[in-house]
Order: sequence, then C-alpha cells, then structure tokens
Amino acid sequence: MAKEEITEEKSAPKEKKSSHLLMIIIIVMLILIIIIGAVVAVLLMNGNDGAIESTAVPQAKEKTVSKSTTRSSSSSFNDARKLDEIGILYSLDTFTVNLKSDSGRRYLKTTIFLELEDEELNLELDAKAPVLQDKIIRILSSKTLEEVSSKKGKQKVSEQITNTLNAMLTDGKIKAIYFTTFVIQ
Repeated sequence: MAKEEITEEKSAPKEKKSSHLLMIIIIVMLILIIIIGAVVAVLLMNGNDGAIESTAVPQAKEKTVSKSTTRSSSSSFNDARKLDEIGILYSLDTFTVNLKSDSGRRYLKTTIFLELEDEELNLELDAKAPVLQDKIIRILSSKTLEEVSSKKGKQKVSEQITNTLNAMLTDGKIKAIYFTTFVIQ
C-alpha cells in the first residue's frame, strides 16, 4: 500500500502541471481570437465610412495645370504620339456617387481630369467648379452598373460629361476627359 500512495502523489503534480499548461494555451488562443476579430471589425468599419453617399465626397482638391510631355517606354509609337498631343490638364475632385441600382447598393468612385483647349479656360472652370461638379454628380449617379462597367459605357459617360460641360463654357472647350481612378463596388 505504501508504494501505491507514493505513485498517486507523484502523478497528481503532473496532472496539475498539464492542466495549468492547457488552461494557459486556451487563454492565449482566446485572446488572439479576440484581437484578430477586433482588427477585422475595425478594418471593415473604416472601409465603409462615408463610402456610400448620394453626393460627391470632396477630397483634397489640387488644381493642376500642366503640359504633358512624358512618354511611356513600354507603349508603342502611336501611344507616345498621343501623349505628346495631350494639352493642358485640369484636375477635378474625386467623386463618390451611388449608382442607380434595384438590387442593392453600388457606388462609383472616380477621379477626373479635363483636357483643355486653352489655358484661359482655367479661370472659368474655377469660377464654375461647384456647378460643374453638380452636373458630373448627376450624370454619374444616373448610370447603372451595366452602363459604366464596359469600355463602351465609360466612353459614353465621358462623351456625355464632355458635351454637358462644354455647353456651359464660354471661354473655350474641353477636348477630352480622363478617368484616373474608376472603382465600382
């Protein structure tokens, strides 16, 4: 009997040590799961803050007027020639608008540059900026996902914006519109 008592006493500390170790592992795993869940929740919440609005979200607006003289080394001769022909560029805000949709919320985020015929048009664009932005917002928010997701659709939207803005201008014309950002979600 004395031998049985001694072996029982020796096995009891081993069980206590392994149960303590198991508890520590479980607690550490729970803490990690909670931290990971919190990080994912924060990322998801920040990704949607103000993303779906019915009006444009103005961001840091910088007016850039530049003469483009860059050439792309990977493009063909015709593409490089087109780049040389690009004139004065005028930067507009980044627009975030809801797209017309029945099945759910879709939005479009785009940044637009205008190619101007003449530098004198800058002053008129600055003076009429709020009206121009309103017209662009109305055009973009009237489009469906199908209308803006194809290459033809983007071209059609570009032409519609160009025609609408040119009808409002008196000091010159907009030659082309360039979308530097075009994200649909």
